[in-house]
Amino acid sequence: MTNNQPIFQPVFGEDWQKLPKVMHKHYANRPFCNDSTFVEGTMDIRYSKLLWFFMPIFRLFGALVPYQGQNIPVTVEYFSEKNSPAFCFKRIFYFPGKKPYPFNSKIFPIKTHEVAEFVRFGLGWQMYFFYENEKVILKHKRYIWKIGKITIPLPLNLILGTNYCEEITISDDEFYMDLQMRHKIFGLMFQYKGNFKIVKYAGE
Repeated sequence: MTNNQPIFQPVFGEDWQKLPKVMHKHYANRPFCNDSTFVEGTMDIRYSKLLWFFMPIFRLFGALVPYQGQNIPVTVEYFSEKNSPAFCFKRIFYFPGKKPYPFNSKIFPIKTHEVAEFVRFGLGWQMYFFYENEKVILKHKRYIWKIGKITIPLPLNLILGTNYCEEITISDDEFYMDLQMRHKIFGLMFQYKGNFKIVKYAGE
């Protein structure tokens, strides 16, 4: 990875050139700099009764979103950091009658088609990341906990299930995304999905 190429260009590998224009804008941020990209949209958010019992733990780690609703306005800033290769997310959800709810995380590239996303206290989700059938796909590999330079696999899929996400092009400035957490026995545990429009992107 170099500072002159987007963080996700080596992650997508040869598929980078195949990405539609909106995805090049979506993933335009470069590492080790002050790049930022802004998107806004609306999302439908739901979770199972079983997952509701774990929400206090998720809130502690700053993971997922603890409320449900339809057509929830959302703003997202993707930003880079001067001292890291991370692709950072600053999400804000505007639920009716509630204070704006932030959900922040950072994605670190590992190698071609593989990244890890982290929330508070080093809790993370390692995933395969690729472009296939005109979709950007995030496919679950494992849950992890990073303590310093040590990465510990966590068997949380036995409780929470596994994650899958896809992003689909709508136009040169809009995309649809759908993230689901599914358990083999208990079915859908969590889902948020919606449309987003890119209002500013790095290098514009």
